[in-house]
Amino acid sequence: MERAMETAASGRVVWGALALAAPGLNVKLAGMGHRDTPELRYMIRIFGSRAVALGAGYLLSDPAARRRWRRLCLLVDACDTAAGLVHLIRGDVPRGAAAGLTAITGTYAALDLLAVQAEDPAT
Repeated sequence: MERAMETAASGRVVWGALALAAPGLNVKLAGMGHRDTPELRYMIRIFGSRAVALGAGYLLSDPAARRRWRRLCLLVDACDTAAGLVHLIRGDVPRGAAAGLTAITGTYAALDLLAVQAEDPAT
């Protein structure tokens, strides 16, 4: 499970760095290229710095701190997934984009939950 969490954390760093360096590409990869605006690029960059912080925080932490980072990641990913589901229900974001991003954050949330549940209570 730890290897999966490290891989997910590395993915956060890469995805976040891409969002910071090339927000327009991130918008296109999310399937919202036709809605590309300076405001959306700004929000993508905000997301990018948060993703880098979550991933790097986890990777650079000792085992005790990683327990806390797992819970923080679970909170963030669960909130992101809930927000994605709301937009899917409302239909105010292109369905493909909302479904794809919600699937990504939902996968992260599920992985976070599994990692929290698998923790050794003695550590």
